[in-house]
Amino acid sequence: MPMADISMIREGVPMSFSRQLRLTVTLATPAMLAQLSSITMQYIDASMVGRLGADASASIGLVSTTLWLFWGICSAVTTGFSVQVAHKVGAKDFKSARDVLRQGLIAALLFSFAVSAVGIAISAELPRWLGGNEEISPLSSLYFLVFVSALPLLTISYLAGGMLRCVGNIKVPSLLSVLMCVLDCMFNFLLIFPSRDINIAGMDIHMPGAGLGVLGAALGTVLAEAVTAALMLWYVYCRQPELRLKGIHGSYRPQKAIIRKAATISAPMTLEHAVICGAQIAVTTIVAPLGVIAIAANSFAVTAESLCYMPGYGIGDAATTLVGQSYGAGRMDLVRRFAYITVGLGMAVMSVMGIAMWIASPLIMEMMTPVKEISELGIEILRIEAWAEPMFAAAIVTYGVFIGVGSTTLPAVMNFASIWIVRLPLAWILARTMGLRGVWIAMCLELIFRGSIFLIRLWHRRWIPSLDKNHH
Repeated sequence: MPMADISMIREGVPMSFSRQLRLTVTLATPAMLAQLSSITMQYIDASMVGRLGADASASIGLVSTTLWLFWGICSAVTTGFSVQVAHKVGAKDFKSARDVLRQGLIAALLFSFAVSAVGIAISAELPRWLGGNEEISPLSSLYFLVFVSALPLLTISYLAGGMLRCVGNIKVPSLLSVLMCVLDCMFNFLLIFPSRDINIAGMDIHMPGAGLGVLGAALGTVLAEAVTAALMLWYVYCRQPELRLKGIHGSYRPQKAIIRKAATISAPMTLEHAVICGAQIAVTTIVAPLGVIAIAANSFAVTAESLCYMPGYGIGDAATTLVGQSYGAGRMDLVRRFAYITVGLGMAVMSVMGIAMWIASPLIMEMMTPVKEISELGIEILRIEAWAEPMFAAAIVTYGVFIGVGSTTLPAVMNFASIWIVRLPLAWILARTMGLRGVWIAMCLELIFRGSIFLIRLWHRRWIPSLDKNHH
């Protein structure tokens, strides 16, 4: 069982290379499946909205990068607590792990409500700031408002899922992620389209529907997130042995040491995500003047490309857990070996996914939109991006390794410098002569550069902080 194997890290049991590899695959597989199910949900969402026309697709694509900014900031804040839990569990200090969980719950809620309030305040003007025209701006504003209002729910789901993964329980958050996808599809099917008759195996069936269009897509996803967040929090609070709070007394009052450590880990990640998403928003402003077709193709291609890189994030989650627990247990030999194993696995998997995306891009775009011009442009830019996937994997998983030891400042600076110094200037220059294709060529070159500098940092042996200094 995965939990029995991962307990060998904190128990000091010797682990052969084959056992380490097996444990890595065991933890990474459900995480990858969860990420893939999440992407499947996005595919279905995009294809449903795509049936409403180019304007509906563009209205969502216009604000998608800004939503990632808000989601990512909240996710980064929860990481500061979940990494501490991995270290405490690795050291078999379960009481302290529960204390960190309590602090995390309060901090995550307070922070997410504040971020949500900012989002609500800017929702009316945001599409206009991003260069949206009068046809798509009202729908964009409404879509953004619904999503940003639900940020506290999503943040609690991030926190609970991160806590479970960091104690080695990848299975439960992965299964709940799959459930969220299923619920999202069901809710969207009922909320996006009006009531209609559909033919199944020669039988006419009346299908009820709310006919809410873009608003229905937002509400469907938010409802699915609400159910998942409730179940995720219940499992952490009542069932997970190392973290269970039910029936166990403890204080929710802020503890300076825990909050300070969380801020040390999360602050660079939060700032880094903000500036990276700021750059992605800047890319959106570069794409917006290229027209509705370019906006829609860019949005669909971003969703389609995530089929390749989300498995990398699943392996990155496993890397954070394995490296974090090994670091907490003081087993530096395992820290390095798990780092190399997870990065190698991530690059192999995403290389295969890149090849698959190159081959399947016509089918993927055909599924997502019936508009020929959008589909053809989407195919071209997806095939450009396929070349970057192995090095993108290196950046994603190596970042997960660095998070596991609580080293986030320099990696954050590396991400920031790569996207602002390489991607943005190139995108601006190439878009002027090559349109959307130029933007994606810039993205491809930047991801190759980013993966290279992360691998150089990984091979450099001074990336692991002093254990004594970190614990004090």
